[in-house]
Amino acid sequence: MPYKEKEIAKLYYPIGEVAEMFEVNTSMIRFYEKEFDILQPKKNAKGNRLFRPEDIDNLKIIFNLIKNKGFTIQGAKEHLKSNKNEVHEQQKVIDALEKLKSFMTELKDQL
Repeated sequence: MPYKEKEIAKLYYPIGEVAEMFEVNTSMIRFYEKEFDILQPKKNAKGNRLFRPEDIDNLKIIFNLIKNKGFTIQGAKEHLKSNKNEVHEQQKVIDALEKLKSFMTELKDQL
């Protein structure tokens, strides 16, 4: 059986890396942090924000609601409060489908 290298996951991501992941400015990440209670990054002694993987998942949910589904910020807040479990389950499905799509694309390129 061939050796399969594990993907290394960080415990904390600085705000600059998070902004690059979502292709936005750091100011937008800070704004969403103020607006949405589910985003609570840790801060080090210097005050730099350190985002956990859970925070990244919550940001994905927020971006999906605002950018893809067209919610306003207030509408996204209300939707998250009223459908918390459902939103997380939907995001898990979206993530799984994106992984499958990238795998299929990679497989197609190898053929």
